[in-house]
Formats: sequence, C-alpha cells, structure tokens
Amino acid sequence: MLPEICHIGPFTIYSYGLMLVLAFFVSAYLASRQAEKTHIDADKIFNLCFYVFISGIIGSRIFYVVSNFPFYFKHPLEIIMLQHGGMAIFGGIIFGSIFACLFIIKNKMDLLLTLDLLAPFIALGQAIGRIGCFLNGCCYGKVSAFGIYFPSSGQVLIPTQLYSSLCMFLIFLALRFMQNRKHLPGQILYFYLFFYSVKRFFIEFFRNDSPRIFQGLTLFQLLSLAMFFFSLTMLIRLFYFKKK
Repeated sequence: MLPEICHIGPFTIYSYGLMLVLAFFVSAYLASRQAEKTHIDADKIFNLCFYVFISGIIGSRIFYVVSNFPFYFKHPLEIIMLQHGGMAIFGGIIFGSIFACLFIIKNKMDLLLTLDLLAPFIALGQAIGRIGCFLNGCCYGKVSAFGIYFPSSGQVLIPTQLYSSLCMFLIFLALRFMQNRKHLPGQILYFYLFFYSVKRFFIEFFRNDSPRIFQGLTLFQLLSLAMFFFSLTMLIRLFYFKKK
C-alpha cells in the first residue's frame, strides 16, 4: 500500500486525496467533452461536476461518520482526517443528487438528459477513486489466502477495492455504449443505479469493514436492495410506456 505519495516541505501528498482529485478532473473533462457533442453548455456541466464532487465528498463523509459513530465519538478529530479514508458512497449519491438537481433546476437545464450525461462519468470517477482506497488500505476485504498483503493490518486480505474499481469501469463502458446509441430520457441514470446496486450488494459479502445489522446483511446491502428495486421499477416503467 502507498498511503503517502511524497512530502513537499511541510506538506504531504496523500494517495487517497490525489486519486479523488484525479477522478474529478478526468470525469469532469470527459463529461464536458460529451456535453459539447450533445449541444449542452460544457461550462455548466463542468461547474455541475464541481458541485457534485464537493457535495458528494461531504455527503459520503457524513454518512460514513454516522454509520461508524461509536469510533468517531471517541476520536472526534478523525472526522476531518479525510486522508485516512472513510467514505460511504450512498451518502455521496444522496447529497450529490440533491445539489445536482438544485443546480440543474436553477440553470433551467433538462433534468433527466443532464443526469443521463453525467451517469457514466460518475461511474468512471468511482472506479478511479477506488484505486485511492486500495493505496490507502481502507474499504478492505476479508482475510483470504488468495488476497493481497496489507501492511496496515498485517494480513492477507481480499482486494475488494480493486474488484470494485474494475466493476465500476465495466459499468462505465456499458453506460457509454448505451449513451452513444438512441436511448430514452432517464435510461442511462436508472441503469447506473441498477448496475451499481447489484455490484455493491455482492461486493459487500467480501468486505470486512461493515457490521452485519439485519439477517446477515450490512447497511449498504439493505440500501443496495432499495436502490435495486427503485431503479428496476423505473426501468420497467420507462420501457412499458415506450412500448405503449
């Protein structure tokens, strides 16, 4: 693992933060390029990406802190130590979606078309961000003889971060494939939610950093089930009305 990239005087470059910043710039740049192709204001899309990025980080951190409240209650200063990792993407999706909708409505943009444009690049950003989790050693998996040695824990663990990164990259490719073809408004967004919920539900079985709270399932698996049924319902509704 490589939590720290280098030191520049009194400043430390952390791999986790670096990958988050890289995820933002790569995703925002590609989303802006895609906006130009679809005659959407590229500057507005870049600004939207910035607001989604910031609000997503805040939401992810809040959700993670709340879900691990006993630890942060004893160590309150750790709440602001983002370089140590600790993000819950569901909080990011909730906060990011709220701020995205507010921005889109304020700027009189088409809601579903804009979210359809962003969805693949959000998946790509998550794929890059998970590499930061791997380098940082957070979001780790269970002990396994077929895993990777993590110095931070002194154990051989399943590299769930890399599996998540690979899955999100494949989701990105699938969504871009659909995006470049004729599709219904909202279709890309709902498929993103559908694919992500399936990925997260199954990857949680291999992770070892979330407590089981109901019938052997983690909080994130329960949220994944809710997201799965919501996105599936919206997709069925979408294609049903198309058929009619």
